[in-house]
Amino acid sequence: MSGHNKWSSIKHKKGAADAKRGKLFTKLIKEITLAAREGGSDLNGNPRLRLAVATAKSNSMPKDNIDRAIKKGSGELDDGNSLEEFTYEGYGPGGVALFLEIVTDNRNRTSADVRHILSKNNGNLGENGCVSWMFDRRGVIGLTGESLDEDAIMEAGLELEGFEDLEVDDDGASATIYTESGSLYKVKDGLEAAGFTVEEARIGYIPQNTIKIEGKKAEQMLRLMDMLEDNEDIVGISANFEIEDAEMERIANL
Repeated sequence: MSGHNKWSSIKHKKGAADAKRGKLFTKLIKEITLAAREGGSDLNGNPRLRLAVATAKSNSMPKDNIDRAIKKGSGELDDGNSLEEFTYEGYGPGGVALFLEIVTDNRNRTSADVRHILSKNNGNLGENGCVSWMFDRRGVIGLTGESLDEDAIMEAGLELEGFEDLEVDDDGASATIYTESGSLYKVKDGLEAAGFTVEEARIGYIPQNTIKIEGKKAEQMLRLMDMLEDNEDIVGISANFEIEDAEMERIANL
């Protein structure tokens, strides 16, 4: 498993218990709003919205917040703040490629924040297109359970159109499924119907190749990832670094 995926897995497992709840809710509200804006307010007919609402509920978001976000996205409510979606591309320590997905109501603020985070951690922004060619847009599904059976997951996945690849963590407690981007929700529903527990489902940008880093650069990279994750305007982070498990554990214990 690449360093970025390992980092993503660790961050996801930590979940709401370690999250700053206000920032977590802000990101969830943005996703609900955008999902409703894109596909309407009907949960049954809008799988992206259905997933966003389920995620919000699993993180104990109040129903009023969810309903307000849906109404804002569908145009029933105008609070004067319009959300803008765009991406930033750049580099982290050791030449690691970074692809950031942004949702914000203030581009100038977000730009200044991202530049500050990168410069503080030996990184920098690049021109649009400088690294996007290094990533493939794919569906990403996270499964959890006790002693997940790789063969059983693969057997179920191969029955589903759009299923592409599978990674199971060494401890067997989680797995990552990769799909064609347009088949994410169909594969998710199919896996749930087969009895698997889906903890997350999202569109992600997966690196075609990875760069192995260690020592100071690895420490800087993980600190950079944490700071980017902590920014409420950054809703997606993709990077092509790889860090050995032993090195990851060393840094975690610093």
